[in-house]
Amino acid sequence: MTESIRNFVDLMRKLCPPDKVLIWLIAGLTVFGLVMLTSASGPLGYQKFGDSLYFLKNQLTKGLLPGTVLFALFTIIDYRKLRKLAMPALIISILLLILVFIPGLGVTIGGSSRWVNLGPFGFQPSELVKVTFLLYVAAWLASRSGGDAKTVERGLVPFLSILGVVMFLLVVQPNTGSMIVIAGSALLTYFIAGAPFVWFMGLGAAGVGLVAILIKLTPYRAARFMTFLHPELDPQGIGYHINQAFLAIGSGGLFGLGYGHSRQKYLYLPEVAGDSVFAVMAEEMGFFIMLLFIVALGALVWKCFSIARNSSDEFGTFLATGIGGWIALQSFFNIGSMIGLVPMTGVTLPFVSYGSSAFIALCVGCGMVASISRQQR
Repeated sequence: MTESIRNFVDLMRKLCPPDKVLIWLIAGLTVFGLVMLTSASGPLGYQKFGDSLYFLKNQLTKGLLPGTVLFALFTIIDYRKLRKLAMPALIISILLLILVFIPGLGVTIGGSSRWVNLGPFGFQPSELVKVTFLLYVAAWLASRSGGDAKTVERGLVPFLSILGVVMFLLVVQPNTGSMIVIAGSALLTYFIAGAPFVWFMGLGAAGVGLVAILIKLTPYRAARFMTFLHPELDPQGIGYHINQAFLAIGSGGLFGLGYGHSRQKYLYLPEVAGDSVFAVMAEEMGFFIMLLFIVALGALVWKCFSIARNSSDEFGTFLATGIGGWIALQSFFNIGSMIGLVPMTGVTLPFVSYGSSAFIALCVGCGMVASISRQQR
């Protein structure tokens, strides 16, 4: 009798749909992002490839299509089965970050070794590590339930050791933006797992100190930081990017210039399809639409945290928390860099910026959260 009830419950879990609000938020942000990417990348695509829809086509075929398939797959799979993949996920994370330094595989662009080229396919390992490393952290913390995570020997030291290896590999690429997002989401998950607040604050302060040292030791980071403090000092040099972003956002005003009517996207603003896409969005759609977009992102993050809070096990709680923190941090640093709240870090805007690796990783993460919501329902 007990076995029959258990089988019936398992069947209901398999048939139960994920949280509808979560799905609508993901779908809405994805559609809006593709529409805005089409407008923002048009002039650049025509200038570089003779096709104004070049970036959209690639995002659809290399990002949306495989991302949707993986999202559906990870939604259907019981997330608890992923816990067995924690150690392989850690090994994969480290190997992926090492691949960028292997001659013939790694691709160096602008002095940064962040990409891997496998013939017709290329990807950015740091984007995939955002998923695999969070999966490991969630499983590892769940295995330390009962107070071990709060101890120095079995909690703090192992956590910092593993995190330190990943951060080091990201620093030497260099990829400071991804390092901040990965470390920040991992620290948030560790805090939710029961790490003392003093540790959390101390690790946060240590992270700020590390970033300060990196700024001091590397000229290009120092230049970015000085531009953040005084964007008016060199508007035609190192400050050109941020000043053009300010001009685009300011030109949009409250209601925007209208869809497709951005002036800055016509080869004035750098990285219009990537880091700077928010500035083009603000120029065309205006303050109120951008406010609604930020509210939608915040609602998605809140839904992730809500699903984490209601999860039936600690692994689900930690995994959904980490993914929600990842989306929140990456959105904050991208939008914050465009409006002058933080220095430019080079991270992309979730659901909008061009990049198949980032979009696929985001779909996998959202699929995991959807799977957690299915088990609750």
